[in-house]
Amino acid sequence: MGNEKEAPQLFESCLFPRIFQTFRLAIQPSKLIIALLAVAIICSAGRIMDLIVSVAYSSQGESGIFSGIWHAAAKHLHCALVSLCALDFRGVSANITQYAEIVGGTFKDHPIYCIIFVVVKLGVICIAGGAICRIAALQFARGEKPGLIEALRFSTRKFTSFFTAPLAPMGIIAFMGLFVFVLGLIGNIPRVGELLIGIFMPLALIAAALISVVLIGAVAGFNLMFPAVAYDNSDCFDAISRSFSYVYARPWRMLFYSALAAVYGAICYVFVRFFAFLLLWVTHRSLQFGILGDNKKLAAIWPTPAFADLLSSSGSAPGNWTELVAAFLVYLCVLAVVGLVVSFIISYYFSANTIIYSLMRNRVDNTALDDVYTYSEEAKAESATPVPEPEETEPESESETETQSEPEAKPDSSSSGQ
Repeated sequence: MGNEKEAPQLFESCLFPRIFQTFRLAIQPSKLIIALLAVAIICSAGRIMDLIVSVAYSSQGESGIFSGIWHAAAKHLHCALVSLCALDFRGVSANITQYAEIVGGTFKDHPIYCIIFVVVKLGVICIAGGAICRIAALQFARGEKPGLIEALRFSTRKFTSFFTAPLAPMGIIAFMGLFVFVLGLIGNIPRVGELLIGIFMPLALIAAALISVVLIGAVAGFNLMFPAVAYDNSDCFDAISRSFSYVYARPWRMLFYSALAAVYGAICYVFVRFFAFLLLWVTHRSLQFGILGDNKKLAAIWPTPAFADLLSSSGSAPGNWTELVAAFLVYLCVLAVVGLVVSFIISYYFSANTIIYSLMRNRVDNTALDDVYTYSEEAKAESATPVPEPEETEPESESETETQSEPEAKPDSSSSGQ
């Protein structure tokens, strides 16, 4: 009997199977719509900035900086996820390294452009990612499905916390790194500089150690900052504190959850991409069967899609203006399908990290999985606060009325006695 009771308890104590609920959460229409809108806004902003700057991204042969980064990200992300499904970790590392080199080179060549774009992108991600995390938190904790407008209203209200949480660790690192930088500048002074470096070297090592601690916590705990705000209505510093404490309290558990979510997400991505490819391929084949004879019209309007290239960029050029317009309209439809695939990646990322945050919070803080902030709790807290002023003034007013009424009652008693 004891073994039969211990078996369910042991299964309930294993929280990692709950990560497999991420796919069901990620394909919810409201999350996909929010992510798709975010992708559309980011892409539109990048295209507009490319038109304004009008510079060529020579390494990728594209017409703009954003176009080159976008195509490089799509290529290397797809290859990295496929390699992850095959458990080819060397391929994953190689694709991530190549993409990081492209991004680093772009920042070096166009710093102002990249800073502006990062700020715009971060602002959009804060609203969209915060809304997705909020929906995932309520759905995972209590089975509730808040509306799209309600989730966006929450992320807009907490925009400051979402925006500053990822930037605050960077500010701390920059502030502490400034001390080491100034010490290096002082070292340029002849004879005195090297002596000062030797004297203040322990402080420089302490600053570097703090930078390392914050850097590890920021990189490993970055994924938990948005869920902390969505789950507990945290502010910027509380979100950073929670993410850092969970990472350093249970680092191996955090690594296990993240690795499991990454592998499962790669498998889900391949499935979603295959579904999108099958959708486009069946549509293309059906249209091809309808076009009679040896007609190359469809090839000019829409080349045959491939699993590795859903947009099917390679094909014959349109022959006239009607084919050109038709090719543009078909391209927009195919682009919407590809955008949904990208939206699934974004939705899965925030949903998985929300679940991981809930599991880590349960292990570190012993907080129940269904414990999530709601507006009703805030309303109850506000209604429960006492309002002392009306309660204190009412007894005083009654006593005053009694004292005022007593003199009026005495003449009546004397007159009745007479």
